[in-house]
Amino acid sequence: MSRRRFVQGSILSGAALATLGGRAWGMAAANSAGVLSGKRFDLAIGSVPVNMTGRPAVATGVNGLTPGPVLHWRQGDTVVLNVRNTLAVPSSIHWHGIRSPANMDGVPALSFRGIMPGETFTYWIPLHQSGTYWYHSHSAFQEQTGLYGAIVVEPAAGYAQHFDRDHVVLLSDWSDSSPEEIVSNLKMQNDYYNFHERDAGTFLADAHRRGLGATIGDRLMWGGMRMSAADIADVTGATYTYLFNGAPPGANWTGLFRPGERVRLRFINGSSMSFFDVRIPGLTMTVVAADGNDVEPVPIDEFRIGVAETYDVIVEPTAEAYTIFAQSEDRTGFARGTLATRAGLVAPIPPMDPRPIRTMTDMGMGTMNMGGSMAGMDMSGGKPAPANSGTTGMADKRRMGGAMKASPEGQKLHVGVGVDNVAMDPINRLGEPGDGLSGNGRRVLTYNDLRATIAGADPRPPSREITLHLTGNMQRYMWGFDGKKFSQAEPIRLARGERVRFTLINDTMMEHPIHLHGLWSELENGQGDYRPYKHTVIVQPGGKLSYLVTADAPGMWAYHCHLLYHMELGMFRTVVVA
Repeated sequence: MSRRRFVQGSILSGAALATLGGRAWGMAAANSAGVLSGKRFDLAIGSVPVNMTGRPAVATGVNGLTPGPVLHWRQGDTVVLNVRNTLAVPSSIHWHGIRSPANMDGVPALSFRGIMPGETFTYWIPLHQSGTYWYHSHSAFQEQTGLYGAIVVEPAAGYAQHFDRDHVVLLSDWSDSSPEEIVSNLKMQNDYYNFHERDAGTFLADAHRRGLGATIGDRLMWGGMRMSAADIADVTGATYTYLFNGAPPGANWTGLFRPGERVRLRFINGSSMSFFDVRIPGLTMTVVAADGNDVEPVPIDEFRIGVAETYDVIVEPTAEAYTIFAQSEDRTGFARGTLATRAGLVAPIPPMDPRPIRTMTDMGMGTMNMGGSMAGMDMSGGKPAPANSGTTGMADKRRMGGAMKASPEGQKLHVGVGVDNVAMDPINRLGEPGDGLSGNGRRVLTYNDLRATIAGADPRPPSREITLHLTGNMQRYMWGFDGKKFSQAEPIRLARGERVRFTLINDTMMEHPIHLHGLWSELENGQGDYRPYKHTVIVQPGGKLSYLVTADAPGMWAYHCHLLYHMELGMFRTVVVA
């Protein structure tokens, strides 16, 4: 796949083009989202004609736009939103990260029945918080087809950090293929979109670098587990075009500034399945907020933003133009925009970094350097299990090493249809920036860097702990918690007012952004009482982490992986607070 493939395409929202009168693509992209402010909003969900890749297509949007309009709210207000569904199928809007009454959360079958075709549903939300958030459909795959937008809630008491202007940067992914087709392809072949598998060339390179024995051992080990070290993302640039405020890279969305200004950039990852690594060559970014909540300023060169997360950064540009570069985690494409003193300027686009390669740490084997020690290990003691037996990972790992055992929690899991791997030695990875980012010569944000600016509101220790394993079967493309998909599991029940520690262990080799609706997740990252409040937490492969939750909002809440296809295929639970 050529680099040209990743930068082609252009956005053509019919409504936006009519408004702009055919101005340059960069301007069209910069203005296509629109901005709505106030306390009352009339929004219409409907079909939107687009052309992201050179081929006409139909997206799902709001008020004729995809992304939908940026909604500017103010802390302390109660906003009222009349949302009309003009589609022929049910729809919904969930206000991601906004703490609303449970019946206003926008999740069909939990919060309400959804918005039927032709109906209007009125949301009312009292705003007790400020920050950067977003909204999206929670109905079927509509989020993948474009139903999402940004939310900015102005703080009533003013900002903790001074800035002169701000821009929303909403990252997303688009495919001309339907979501149903993508899922069907993944069910048929889980690496359907992965064209970056290791080959003879990489074998020779690895043998030269690491030695022939170690390289053969490494390949045998991954083959025995029926896993691929190059399996970074389920869906890749083979079908995705990565968007920057709804604009493909070739459209070059541009945000303006004057030299000497402090510019706040509100990054939102509104994609369905893509993680991005973000940097602005030539500029230091100072992170000042995570998931809408202020943190102590952290100067960095780069950060990874998982699906559904938000980060606010402040930059102080002095040159005429900078590229805002967001490469996908698997390095199969990128989103790109420009920060410039006037429209039409461009800055060099950096080359993408080398693709990451998974390690035994990602398989839940702690920090063992298996690749260098497998040369003398007999990996042929048993024939690999059939591809769909569901017994591959665990069985082979038990053969490896002999004395290795799964964690106490993991031993309760049964390797089978829904679980193809159990982490033997999950570790705390909060101090790691993410696969492919360590040792790249840049200062990269880690979760351990996040420190809230004020102490948490609830100082009580947790009264109990809930441990959940993030599980899956890559061969069957199945996902769940504790080996069960949503339809097989009971709700998680919390007593109103109780304080609970959630511990998550990732038994899969994929990152999972876990999102808890309605309640904050206070990440235990070593910052004591200054734990950062988040609504979405990335659990790295083979990783183990915990966060505290105060069950202070009654109702039925969704709890799920925010990778859209993982959620739809089972990694979802209901949390009941009563």
